[in-house]
Amino acid sequence: MIENSITAYIKGGMVPNGKIRVSGAKNAATKLLAAALISDEKITLNNYPVNLVDVQYKIDFIRKSGGLVSINEETESIEIDSNGFGTNELLDYDFPIRTTYLLTAGLLKKTGKAKIPYPGGCKIGSRGHDLHILVWEKLGAVISEKEDYIEISAPNGLKAANINFPISTVGGTENALITASIIDGESTISNAYITPETLNLIDFLRSMGVEIGLVGNSFIRIKGKSYLRGSIFKVMQDRIEAITWIVYGALSGGNITIEDVPFDSMEIPLVHIRDTGIDFYQNSKNIYISPECVKYGVIQPFELACGTHPGVISDMQPFFTLLGLHASGISRIFDYRYPERIQYCSELEKMYHSSIQYNRGKITAYGVGRPQGAIMHSTDLRGSMALIIGALLADGDSVIHNAEMALRGYNNLTKKLGTLGVEVELTK
Repeated sequence: MIENSITAYIKGGMVPNGKIRVSGAKNAATKLLAAALISDEKITLNNYPVNLVDVQYKIDFIRKSGGLVSINEETESIEIDSNGFGTNELLDYDFPIRTTYLLTAGLLKKTGKAKIPYPGGCKIGSRGHDLHILVWEKLGAVISEKEDYIEISAPNGLKAANINFPISTVGGTENALITASIIDGESTISNAYITPETLNLIDFLRSMGVEIGLVGNSFIRIKGKSYLRGSIFKVMQDRIEAITWIVYGALSGGNITIEDVPFDSMEIPLVHIRDTGIDFYQNSKNIYISPECVKYGVIQPFELACGTHPGVISDMQPFFTLLGLHASGISRIFDYRYPERIQYCSELEKMYHSSIQYNRGKITAYGVGRPQGAIMHSTDLRGSMALIIGALLADGDSVIHNAEMALRGYNNLTKKLGTLGVEVELTK
């Protein structure tokens, strides 16, 4: 069931203890679900974060459009049968799905025409769809922008092409990958942006029979197929969720084991974590954090710039801001890729009084230590989760409105916190 307008009531000061497992990555799972729609056979996705709000929105769209999706919460897996996808005409295109453009390839393959909602999601700056139009037009599609939806058709069929992005783009790269996979012939993508989640998508497309080659960090060659076989595939672990629990563990004074950490996809962010004085223990899969992991008992101030993978990406920015607010000095976080990602700071300031300054592309945190409970409003997914973590660390009680934003990216959030002995009450 899709939840809207949720309020979180949080009693601060609870010290977490126990184990918490990192789920399948939201930024991979939603893309794999869209890519599954181009298969001619059934697809099974394992390690799937089935209760993410973003996932539920996309499944809702697929089912209403005629596709079949079976969910197994116990095994954390879903099965997709897309043979009927696109056979139902939608009367309403009001779906808050950020990556609607990725649904296009499946609809084009199954029906020859796609009608998709305009992209929704978190409002953290401009996220136009012009680069997706570039992809579709290069591959031979015709685009018509209606009042409530975008219509994409290919009256003369899709054709392989060379796509050269004017700027690097994750969404554009993923859209080009999925769409080129249904075209007989060889397409190329130049100036691609290849993240760990994109590599997960590439491996999935390969498992269906698409031939994909990579040259360096920004060039992709795709040989699509008219018939794509079924697949059983595992979603990668969520590197952003892993960072969230590491920061919470370090600041909370608790004893936490974080299981299934995707070390290969977050090497540099972990270097920055260690540079703040957090000397966590790790083995090949897990991280253990206790109060003794914080050297000399304090977080060290720092400066860092958010950017592209393999560095600290913008989705991790709010959690480094939290670290800065608990450091023993002044920390500075720069983000020129998404400079508008500062809206949550005004809400965070309600707990950390006079301890944070922010303007476009720059956040300055004056280490203050323990925050005070407050009434706040969520502004975006990761910012909402930063508010929840801050409230758990605070003295006193907090109320966070629109907390459903955090549920867009954190699977079974209250259940996971419960395993640590921490309670967050969510009400409509």
